[in-house]
Amino acid sequence: MFKYQFSKDFNGRKVALKDLKEIQPQEVFLDKISYDRSIKRGEGERKMNVSLSTRAFYFLFFLFFFSFFILSYRAFSLQIVYGEDYHQMAQQNRFIYRNIESSRGIIYDSNMNQLVFNRPKFSLVYTGDGSDNFLDEVSKELKLDLEKINSSNGKEVVILEDINQKDLIFLEIKTRELDDFEIEKRMIREYDNAEAFSHLIGYTGKISTEELVGDYSMKDYIGKTGLEKFYENYLRIISGKLKVERDAVGRIKSEEVELMAESGNSLVLWIDGELQKKSYEALKNMTESLGAKGGVAIAMNPKNGAVLAMVNYPGFDSNIFARGISSNELSELFADERTPLFNRAISGTYPAGSTIKPIIGTAVLEEGLVSPEKQFYSSGQISVANPWNPDQSSIFRDWQAHGWVDLRRAIAVSSNVYFYTVGGGYDGQKGLGSVVMKKYLELFGWNSKTGIDLPQEKEGFLADPDWKMENIGSSWTVGDNYNMSIGQGYMLTTPIEVVNSFVAIANKGTLYQPMILKEVLGSDGEVLETRESRVIRRDFVDKENLEIVRSGMKLAVEEGSATLLKSLPVSLAAKTGTAQIPKANHYHNWVTVFGPYEDPEIVLTIMIEEVEGVRAAALPVAKEILDWYFENR
Repeated sequence: MFKYQFSKDFNGRKVALKDLKEIQPQEVFLDKISYDRSIKRGEGERKMNVSLSTRAFYFLFFLFFFSFFILSYRAFSLQIVYGEDYHQMAQQNRFIYRNIESSRGIIYDSNMNQLVFNRPKFSLVYTGDGSDNFLDEVSKELKLDLEKINSSNGKEVVILEDINQKDLIFLEIKTRELDDFEIEKRMIREYDNAEAFSHLIGYTGKISTEELVGDYSMKDYIGKTGLEKFYENYLRIISGKLKVERDAVGRIKSEEVELMAESGNSLVLWIDGELQKKSYEALKNMTESLGAKGGVAIAMNPKNGAVLAMVNYPGFDSNIFARGISSNELSELFADERTPLFNRAISGTYPAGSTIKPIIGTAVLEEGLVSPEKQFYSSGQISVANPWNPDQSSIFRDWQAHGWVDLRRAIAVSSNVYFYTVGGGYDGQKGLGSVVMKKYLELFGWNSKTGIDLPQEKEGFLADPDWKMENIGSSWTVGDNYNMSIGQGYMLTTPIEVVNSFVAIANKGTLYQPMILKEVLGSDGEVLETRESRVIRRDFVDKENLEIVRSGMKLAVEEGSATLLKSLPVSLAAKTGTAQIPKANHYHNWVTVFGPYEDPEIVLTIMIEEVEGVRAAALPVAKEILDWYFENR
């Protein structure tokens, strides 16, 4: 084939070739001759135009039309159909909102000693797509969760928490010029003497989906147990909002505060922090020395129902929850057979044993069943014949033979035989019966929640004949009355119910709702709220009858079951109790003490769980605590 070189002298004229047949050599020569002649005539250079085929023309036409249609449709979709959505997305990319942190409310004891502190916690937050080169470098230095990072998809992910000072300096230097990383500062709780206060104060933790209500966010920490949970609305902060404007590549252009953060209010408790720590120490030492499962110590002011101390042993380190507990740490707590997370003081239900006797004694006097001087003989047991088989008898034992005892002495030496007789009846003496005993126990606050300002309080349980028939399928017997009269059988109570009922005995007839909170303080320290005493029931039994019962408890210290307390510098009244449990040769050991006797200012209940053998376990703990209390008050 020949190549034909066209000149540029056709003066804009074109040569059209209407067919696409191949050019023959002779045609090239003829064109060359024609071209030379045209140059001589001055016609200039001519252009040759090859016409487009019809098929090619229509193909290009439809291609252009289709492209125009697609572009138009896409423009319509972006601007009209989804325009508002994309506008909002653009605004979201342009503006981000960050929380402005403030401080959660502080908790103080009654002497304004700070029990809870706020500590800064630094976290590394990532918002990229997992492609940053920075990751490889940082991962070599620190233990990062790369799986979290790779699945972030542009969402904020906390990839490193509670950064120490050394790592914080390293990360701050590395993240200054990186838009996808930031150091987030939050305030977390730090608890002083955490184990001693663990069940009382509780702890905070990351908010769960179920707790995400109102103006909380998934980044917030919230009260989980104890006072932290019960008074969440007082203690919580109101986070501020910071509006951050970014450019197209994510650089910060401006920052604007849209909502100021508000600190939480602070709490002042009736709790004496030093008494709390002393109670925990004494309870811990005795429980561990006995190999017992656990214990409770609660102290209250009988003048107003204020809780002065409330400890559970074993406690736990609430700081591990505040900073973020690991799965291993949580597994260890759940695996502990002593159940350290369980608040025995308000949620544990136990047979009361002989601590019930002062209330049964009050019922005897109120009902006029016997005079306080009426005596019954305790040989160490009573025998009740079987009405269907006289040759068989049921034996109900005392813990020892006490001889002749009246009401005061029966309380002092804790005579079972006396209370069998007045509770269920024996040898011609009519007894109170279950219905009357239950009535008076309920008057003193048993079988119901006290209303203490803590979450998860449980009520005790008192059975009656109807309950037994419906649930056990058998009739109530005199033996059930005997058991009930000494705090055994179908009945359970909580330590907070017990101590609160003795508050009413100590102050001669006023049953209070226990209270832990004393005052609420604002962020500048001003008193926003003062808690007043709340009376549940007043003068519901005769004061003279209560004085007789109180004198029996005083006699217990002077010459009865609580003489260990006799050496203390003030006059005290007490009632001990040993409750049988299904575990062979193990007992729950109780004591409740109040004093000074003439004008009581403290009521103390100690309960130690699963003590091996019959021994004084709770009483030495009460002595140690009260010895310290009256020396330091």
